[in-house]
Amino acid sequence: MIDRRALLGSLGLAALPLPAPGQDAASFPSRAVTMVVAFPPGGQGDVVARPIAAALERHWRQPVPVTNRPGASGEIGNASVARAAPDGHTLLLALASLPVLPAAARINGRAPAYEIDQFTPIALITADPTVLVVPAAAPWRTLEEFLADAKARPGQISYSSAGTYSTLHLPMAMLGQAAGVDLLHVPFQGGGPALTALLGGQVGALASGPGPATPHVRDGRLRALATWGARRLAGYEEVPTLGERGFPETEFYIWTAVFAPAGVPAPVLARLREGIAAAVRDPDAARALAASGNTLDHRDGEAFERFFKADTERLQRVVRSLGKLE
Repeated sequence: MIDRRALLGSLGLAALPLPAPGQDAASFPSRAVTMVVAFPPGGQGDVVARPIAAALERHWRQPVPVTNRPGASGEIGNASVARAAPDGHTLLLALASLPVLPAAARINGRAPAYEIDQFTPIALITADPTVLVVPAAAPWRTLEEFLADAKARPGQISYSSAGTYSTLHLPMAMLGQAAGVDLLHVPFQGGGPALTALLGGQVGALASGPGPATPHVRDGRLRALATWGARRLAGYEEVPTLGERGFPETEFYIWTAVFAPAGVPAPVLARLREGIAAAVRDPDAARALAASGNTLDHRDGEAFERFFKADTERLQRVVRSLGKLE
């Protein structure tokens, strides 16, 4: 005869949810954690991701491979993480374009590849203004000379970017609007190729994150004409801000931050934030970021969520003001 109470008890136990892989915070991470960068090697995201991933490997004693998934101004790589299992083993090293691209897609009449609420903010890593750089052989030694030439030759001075509405495109589009100049936009698949195009003489200018540009400014291959920050950038003290030159409305920052897919359990989120905090304190990572011209601005939890919300609203206003771009 079947013991009815035992049967009901076993059914009740069977109905309980089993722990999902990777949700045991005490053992997290139990395997490799992939850090996705939505751009090719050599750009701002890649420059930050690699020392942070190496520091996480030392801290967690697990592999943290960096995977570059470029395409569509970052949409492809971002969307791949939005759809990933929310177990903490897939992370996104994102740029400020993350909240821009869904708004840009709607302006251009298509469905976004992802939505912002498909991500959980983990931590801000760096935040720096973009830097206007030109080849050292270019004729412009000041911002005023660059803009005067652009006014004299509308549509003839080209600049590269990581794609339409990317963090390397928006600041140049904003400057063009504010200064009343027509610059020729040449989009590439990421910041690395955009910088290579500038170094190779294919384009005349670039609004770069300081990380990728700084080594080439230091070795004399590039010249910095201005920065987009509210104050002069460390290491670029001789370079004026656009605000100083009469364009305060163009202030723009390129930040890097770590996100996870929405739905990662709270205990695992805590482990992720603890890991990132340890990584930014890692001496080797800090030296690598400083050497590449990046400024650490670590924030997590509510502090980063407030920053991300405010910057998302500001950047989406910029996109709407620019409207549909060809």
